[in-house]
Amino acid sequence: TRPAGCPMSFMASLSTSEGANGGEVDFYRDTPVRYCGYANEVGEAFRPLTNVTFVRATYAVSWTYVLADTWDKVQKMDKKLLDVGPRARFAGKAEAGADTVLWQGLASVIIPGFTIHQIVHYSGKVLRSVKAPAANLIPSALGLGAIPFIVHPIDEGVHWLADQTWRKWAVPMKKWYIGKEK
Repeated sequence: TRPAGCPMSFMASLSTSEGANGGEVDFYRDTPVRYCGYANEVGEAFRPLTNVTFVRATYAVSWTYVLADTWDKVQKMDKKLLDVGPRARFAGKAEAGADTVLWQGLASVIIPGFTIHQIVHYSGKVLRSVKAPAANLIPSALGLGAIPFIVHPIDEGVHWLADQTWRKWAVPMKKWYIGKEK
């Protein structure tokens, strides 16, 4: 969900019962299903202790979450746009899908996964260089411990990035595309 203070986009209108920020409950953002988006962060934290196949599987869970949320938002937009022309309907669905997959991909998978990977990698490197006991356990604990602290700043940063880039670009592109409808 969008943190307080961030401008609302068309995504706010796609929620469904009372959820975060007083809106309706969004199954992918206001329920425990949201934690599937953090699976890769847990995988990255456990990277030094487990097989890489486990880490890859956690990315599969996170990307499945992202794609399911994207599909959900496209379907909700499709239902909202039943009374418009085919180009406007397609443009609305494309905007909903692109916004969701870009935002969720960056905020739920790419940036947090990279961040936790770096925390685990560099703390492990330092601990191994000083021959610290439990040089693999401590980086994993640091990675897991960092997750609650990185989520909100990353979400805020991705909201800002989206509002400054693709959400601004979507408006004229959609108007241009819909304007060709006859």
